Amino acid sequence: MGPLDDITFGGGGLDRAAEIRGDSQAVATLVARPDTWVIPLWRGRVPLAEGRLKGVPPDHALFEGAPEAAVLLGRDSTGAGIFARPIADWPGAPEAPDPSEAVDCPGMAGARFAELRGTMATLEPRDAELAAMARAVLNWHASHRFCARCGAPSVLAEAGWRRDCPACGTPHFPRTDPVVIMLVTHGDAVLLGRAPAWPDTMHSVLAGFVEPGETVEAAVRREVLEEVGVTVGPVRYVASQPWPFPASLMLGCRGEVTGPERPILRPDPAEIAAAHWVSRQRLARIFAGEDTQIRAPLNGSIARHLMWNWLAGRLD
Repeated sequence: MGPLDDITFGGGGLDRAAEIRGDSQAVATLVARPDTWVIPLWRGRVPLAEGRLKGVPPDHALFEGAPEAAVLLGRDSTGAGIFARPIADWPGAPEAPDPSEAVDCPGMAGARFAELRGTMATLEPRDAELAAMARAVLNWHASHRFCARCGAPSVLAEAGWRRDCPACGTPHFPRTDPVVIMLVTHGDAVLLGRAPAWPDTMHSVLAGFVEPGETVEAAVRREVLEEVGVTVGPVRYVASQPWPFPASLMLGCRGEVTGPERPILRPDPAEIAAAHWVSRQRLARIFAGEDTQIRAPLNGSIARHLMWNWLAGRLD
């Protein structure tokens, strides 16, 4: 096992049952199994009980008035189907719940709808994989209900892994946006930055979307140059993380700045509110919670894993 294999959403070995998505009879047979279960998502929140992801039967009352059909996520170890489906607001549902507070799931004793970002590090690998899949693909369906070619309403196909346009026949597939996230170093210091919308103590490694026709390595160099005015030399890929906020694939990289002098950082104020070269010694204090100005990234995030493994000397 490599040092980054346990990243949250990194995969729990789920059988995704991709070979039956286009077989409506096989999918119907899976739905009819008494042990098949469906994960209801409410406003992107997932149902958790005692730290585990929970589901209900396909005919549960929660799905009355649901905006879309269920999406096949895969099969468990017994062959039972696992699906995900969005649910509508119920009578008395809070209009604007605090992101940090869970909401009781109606009809699911002991379960509460929780924001995935704040609970992801506590989930078991398979639960995390299922939650990431469900959130990402249902978010795509919610935002792509009309054909991008002709504007007509589209419909679910392939057990939820495609949308078809009845008007012009164009098929549409769930999108994943590639994002480079890079640990950039110069000697014994690492580059950390803070986005303008983040709290003052929240810092991380830099990241940015890969542009059309661009390699991962070129994206790393372009983003660092744009955001802090620093030229990166050697770049290598380290690991990846699905990031369902809303639907990205984080491509973790290591970049090195060469030359004897440590470059002066010139943050683009539209992208970066503050940027720092942080020594290995200071990073150790940050992870120990002893630094009052910078705190470590979110548990389970690839940013935290890149920083921690560099600190431990595993990325050198």
